[in-house]
Amino acid sequence: MRSAKLYCYNLPMQSGLVLRCQKLTKRKGFLLHLCEKNQHGWGEIAPLPTFSKESLDIAEQQLRSWIANWLKGQNNSNKLDDYAPSVAFGISCALAEVHQQIGEIANYQTASLCDLTSPLIAQKLTGNLVKIKVGRGSSKEEGKKINAILASTPNLTLRLDANRAWSREAAAQFAEQISLKYRENIQFIEEPCQTPILSQQFSEQFNFNLAWDETVQENPFLFPYTPKLKAIIIKPTLIGSLKKCLNLMKLAQQRGLMTIISSSLESSFALTQLARIAQQYAPNTILGLDTLNLMQHQLLRHWHCSDLPVVDLTSSFISQVQLD
Repeated sequence: MRSAKLYCYNLPMQSGLVLRCQKLTKRKGFLLHLCEKNQHGWGEIAPLPTFSKESLDIAEQQLRSWIANWLKGQNNSNKLDDYAPSVAFGISCALAEVHQQIGEIANYQTASLCDLTSPLIAQKLTGNLVKIKVGRGSSKEEGKKINAILASTPNLTLRLDANRAWSREAAAQFAEQISLKYRENIQFIEEPCQTPILSQQFSEQFNFNLAWDETVQENPFLFPYTPKLKAIIIKPTLIGSLKKCLNLMKLAQQRGLMTIISSSLESSFALTQLARIAQQYAPNTILGLDTLNLMQHQLLRHWHCSDLPVVDLTSSFISQVQLD
């Protein structure tokens, strides 16, 4: 016997969050609940505005279609990646929970996420590993700030994320501000330039390690390899099903690369699932899940050490979707 329920959530964000020039005031998505033979499973489906190709409406249409087929007894888990990435990932997580394929122990080790323009950045420079977003202003000035941070905190390791913001020239201006003795303290730069080829040229010229993020989403199993490639960033909401993500992680690990599970601004619900998946398949990795502080509430499941209030299914932020 199978049953399914679908819920829509609409959570307020902290003020000031901008994604690709678009202000994000609310995070919207779906929670899928499946039950089969008294085994329950949940998944979150939350297309990321300006990043996901699918809209929330398209995600709902695909969810309705899949749920209807599943309730008829179809076992189409091998075809999940025919659906949009966020839909495929959320459904696959719900199925994995139903079949008890995700462990309960979680890896909560995550790099602190910092905004280089924030006046409070000094308060976030704690621990040994911090991720900083760059590519939001003058690359030369950002280089000076990063160099100053490394000079003042010599034991700190940085992950930098430029989101393809820099031209080849802008990337060079950034690099020229970083003292040679501090470059080894930069673990890698995610997608520094506007194209993978330019990023490879930049990394080889200035001796910076690379990490692929958008490049992995575009070509999951064909991402270009370079000797300076250090890691790939796994954002399941933007990549697809759990099976697809795990196959990608296996391929990267065979090539000696770090695989870093990272969030796409999902709620605490999906973040806890990602932490459990990470513990199971990449237990010693420091993750990229420090995004919950961008929200005002947690959703159903509590994130380790967060004091944000948790909302449940009775909250005004959540409504049940009527299925046909």
